[in-house]
Amino acid sequence: MAQRVLLAGLFHETHTFLEGITRLADFQCRRGTELLKSAGDGSPLAGILEIAAERGWELLPAIDLRASPGPILADEVVEEYCRAVDAVLDQELPRGIDGVCLVLHGAGAAVSYPDVEAEVLQRLRRRIGPRVPIGGVLDLHGNISRPFAESTQAFVAYRQNPHADACEAARDGARLLARILETGLEVQTLWAQPAVMWPPTGTGTAFEPMRTLEARARTMEQTVPGVLAVNVFAGFSFADLPETGVSFTAVVTGDPAPATRALQELCDLAWGERIQGNVREESLETVLHRIEQNDLPAGGIPTGPVILAEPSDNIGGGAPGDGTVLLGALIDHALDNSVAAIDDARAVDRLQGVALGGRCVLSLGGRGSQLSGGPIDIEVQLLSRGSGRFDLEDRHSHLASMAGDSWDMGPCAVVRVLRRVQGPLLPASGVGIRVLITSHKTPPFDLGQWRSQGIIPEEARVIAVKAAVAHRRVYDPILRAHFTVETPGPCSSHLASFPWRRVRRPIFPLDGG
Repeated sequence: MAQRVLLAGLFHETHTFLEGITRLADFQCRRGTELLKSAGDGSPLAGILEIAAERGWELLPAIDLRASPGPILADEVVEEYCRAVDAVLDQELPRGIDGVCLVLHGAGAAVSYPDVEAEVLQRLRRRIGPRVPIGGVLDLHGNISRPFAESTQAFVAYRQNPHADACEAARDGARLLARILETGLEVQTLWAQPAVMWPPTGTGTAFEPMRTLEARARTMEQTVPGVLAVNVFAGFSFADLPETGVSFTAVVTGDPAPATRALQELCDLAWGERIQGNVREESLETVLHRIEQNDLPAGGIPTGPVILAEPSDNIGGGAPGDGTVLLGALIDHALDNSVAAIDDARAVDRLQGVALGGRCVLSLGGRGSQLSGGPIDIEVQLLSRGSGRFDLEDRHSHLASMAGDSWDMGPCAVVRVLRRVQGPLLPASGVGIRVLITSHKTPPFDLGQWRSQGIIPEEARVIAVKAAVAHRRVYDPILRAHFTVETPGPCSSHLASFPWRRVRRPIFPLDGG
């Protein structure tokens, strides 16, 4: 008989230091058989659906909730998710449920439920009992707690950052769950955590220390007796919670002692490389001077753009994407053929009454966070308007792990900056400084964002991106040089600057050592 597997998803990376609240209305919501429409779209849910079809599962779809990273969740999000899951359980438990497969992030936090994933897992476990295996896929940036890990049997985390393997990791999680269902293996999940947290800038898997940690985890999967999967979680450092930071899990069968020793080895490795993971940004003014002097590192494409990554306004980390300090610096240095994106629906509305080629004054951005530097007042020329919808050029990009194969930036406009208000006009020759203004904040993880609005990224001199690491998969192949620059904002890599109250102490880098 076909294995009967409950399917659900709850995906949110919660930044607890941001102002505001993320409500149910902010989520994309699919219910019941609507979940099956994700088949083939490159998302983690699509990966699970692929394995479910391959193994002939009878899926019992409940709900899939997804929202971009942002401030703390309203309790209604957790309650609605659990209501939808309970409704399926009420109907299907009398006939029996063999397993549960979930798409979760791992760094969710709500007002009354600081560890969202543990909350929903423990509620689920109470309903289905201790014997039904629970598995699926988790983001590499999960803040994983012991209660969550010990409630599960078959989760696999992304192994890459940028998350090019999100769909494949979901397939692996579903395969692991299938193996347990088909063989009756008795498994458990072990958990370990060093006293370390790293900013997102230190969590790229192409760089140390994550490169070595992931490589060692893959070796352990092949060599440690009883180990079925080893997961490396870089953590999400903008959550003021006890479990925030680096952690490791191992799915094991049989004697847990070898896996316990392996996890301790990973903890020791992370502690030994703790300083290397604490990556900080470069001075913005120093970097801009280097660009002006053509003092750029060798190795890139000679005609490619210089990428200025701004982690403090990292949209993929929950920042509002409307910080203006970097844009202001590009204007002040009159860096011709520079492009930047700012999320500001109000500015897009203001431009609806302007004719193409017309001019107006905008008070742009700077309202999403008290830390982002405030609006910038500029005179602009309207170059184009667009719907903001685009298909992803890279179906394995970090953005695909969040949304599948398409994205909607909302109504957009592209403007050329003429000058700061009360400032001198920028030189009239050249391409100028262009700004893509969006209505829905859009992580800069796919080049289709620019091309859909008539901007050819390969032809720009400078591209400002609001990201830490996840943009590198799509920008590294086209760039001349890359710099990570320091600006004010809610996703600063200077972790000690945040008002911590609940994180466990001592922990590096807050307490040194």
